[in-house]
Amino acid sequence: MTHPTTLTRIGGSARFSAIAIHNGVAHLAGQVSQIEDGDITEQSRDVFGKVDALLAEAGTHRGNLISVQIWLADMDDYAGMNAVWDDWVAGITPPTRVCVEARMAKPHYRIEVLALAAVD
Repeated sequence: MTHPTTLTRIGGSARFSAIAIHNGVAHLAGQVSQIEDGDITEQSRDVFGKVDALLAEAGTHRGNLISVQIWLADMDDYAGMNAVWDDWVAGITPPTRVCVEARMAKPHYRIEVLALAAVD
């Protein structure tokens, strides 16, 4: 027996979709900040703002987040990112989360965020 699946892709480029919604779950592409001289606080606010915008475009919101993956260029930025994160998830039940250090695609990227959220 096969089950019907739904797949909707929104935005992006020839290389990847910005959002893929599959069976009621929005999968967001990784988000980075273009603030080249920004510190981790500025870049984190920028990136979480981009996540909010994509969630809205997908028809959902941060209260429906299932899981968030965070990559930092330097774990010394962990406390600064967490300060922004704590404000961002205030008032909601926080999603599951992982945060690791990774080499980024460009030297000015300090953070990259990937998120999954239920779509109402």
